Amino acid sequence: MAMSRGVIRNVHFYDPSRPIEPLGGLYLNPSVTRRKFLRMLEVIICANSPYSVWLRGTDNPLAPTDDPLESGHYDIVCSIPGGIIWVTDERCIARPFSRTVSKRDSRFRQQVRSRDRKCVITGIINPAAYRNDWTSFVAAHIFPLSHEQLFMRLNYPQYVTYRSGETDTAINSCQNGLLMRSHIHKQFDSFSFAIDPDDNYKITCFSEDLDGIDGRFLDPVCRDPGDERRVIDEFLRWHFRQTVLANMKGNGEPIFESDFPDGSDIVGEIVSGPRAAERMEAELFSRLNRISPVP
Repeated sequence: MAMSRGVIRNVHFYDPSRPIEPLGGLYLNPSVTRRKFLRMLEVIICANSPYSVWLRGTDNPLAPTDDPLESGHYDIVCSIPGGIIWVTDERCIARPFSRTVSKRDSRFRQQVRSRDRKCVITGIINPAAYRNDWTSFVAAHIFPLSHEQLFMRLNYPQYVTYRSGETDTAINSCQNGLLMRSHIHKQFDSFSFAIDPDDNYKITCFSEDLDGIDGRFLDPVCRDPGDERRVIDEFLRWHFRQTVLANMKGNGEPIFESDFPDGSDIVGEIVSGPRAAERMEAELFSRLNRISPVP
């Protein structure tokens, strides 16, 4: 059963010509400043003229400052009479939860573990790493394997500089990975939070922050400019954009079920839910990708 993102929103934004029909919204966490909100709106809002953003009941447009954003209703106003605004038709990808089981994934996993040694989101160190016990720690792909063809179309292999002898598409480079606690990984895959490389790698949550990660910064261990294995900003930037689209556009994308007990009809759940064709294609590609031969 899919869950709604929009039900918890405490920020909404509007075309003032339709003041009761929100174009989208946001669940506000402390990391969202006025500057960041305006930047995120640039992902969602299209217009045929420059526009300003006004919190209803105030006398001045929102300025790009580092002051915290306030909850409430915001109007997006074109600067010329008759100006038109609309919401982008771009959608986030339908992303299945990642699984790592093949030999290709094994090499990726080992390299991410070796570089990070901790959950780079929470900062929790794995004290059992010395005996190769990684229980509850997961090497997460930023750009998912299930969309490897999109990775190629965007020409993203050009950014990868550390391939460790790989001859495939480079999506399994450790530069496309982060070590996380397993429950944090699920939140990452479901676009519940994102890392903004253009805001000093700050973490922004788009839902209730159960782990106290909103406003933290991605651990420097995985982004050291002197390390050839460092994570690639362009991949983090892509994930951040996907997260904005998933959470802020229209009513928000549904959050797909991930807790499937043994014996569950996973295919039935997907087929009966939203974006069924895209989810099924992503699931099949993800699973087939893991039985491809080792380069």
